[in-house]
Amino acid sequence: MANYLIAQVKVNDDSWIPEYAEKVHEIVHRHGGKYLSRSANITTLEGAESTASLVAIIEFPSADDLNAFVADPDYAPFAKARQDGTDSHFIAIDATDVAGTIPYLTAGG
Repeated sequence: MANYLIAQVKVNDDSWIPEYAEKVHEIVHRHGGKYLSRSANITTLEGAESTASLVAIIEFPSADDLNAFVADPDYAPFAKARQDGTDSHFIAIDATDVAGTIPYLTAGG
């Protein structure tokens, strides 16, 4: 079942971005992932104004693939650089429908 990594990142120091942007997608792809978006065009539609400078949504074939990406030793130095230069919030979700009423999603909770 597909799993999604949603990264909300507020950049405080952008020195890490060029190498991260160039190299991390290769590590994502190694784990079967693909970027659905990596955008700085963020509009808050409801709730508190987002402080994120960018949001990325990455789809992985499974939770195991997503977790393997996050734990990949090749990703570790890029993660550290991002963490040092940002306030980051990463969440993982699966492709389920908690209410179970959307026919093309698996019912789940």
